Amino acid sequence: MIQRFYFDTSVIGGVYDTEFAEHSSILMEKVKLGQIKAVISNVTEREIMKAKKEVRDFYTSLPNQCIEFIQLSPDAITLAETYVREKVVGDTHLDDCLHIALATIYHVDILVSWNFKHIVNIYRIRGYNSVNIKLGYPTLEIRSPKDIV
Repeated sequence: MIQRFYFDTSVIGGVYDTEFAEHSSILMEKVKLGQIKAVISNVTEREIMKAKKEVRDFYTSLPNQCIEFIQLSPDAITLAETYVREKVVGDTHLDDCLHIALATIYHVDILVSWNFKHIVNIYRIRGYNSVNIKLGYPTLEIRSPKDIV
């Protein structure tokens, strides 16, 4: 069975970042080869549309059959707001919480990000997962592309 990885914008943009290009590119190649399914939300798409043209072009070049598109839902918004209310992160980072909530609600195998401050951070991960457990959601595996590759 092919694993489903939720990608936030940093992973896709990482293809064009010297610090992250190697691991992001390997991961995106696995997507193109059909070895993993990229789960992309409309939140990620919205952020990508604000990115540099090369990032937007790269994103649109990904084969549709390798991507599972998911939509923001009222449940995801409520869960994200709960992360903020529980002070896992501050209220200025709601979009980061939306990524976590979407990945949780859609039961992805792993959320992948280069955001070490608000997402791939052991203290934040524990906070997100404690809220998930409290509300009856599953825990979420969160890793950087380097961890996976």
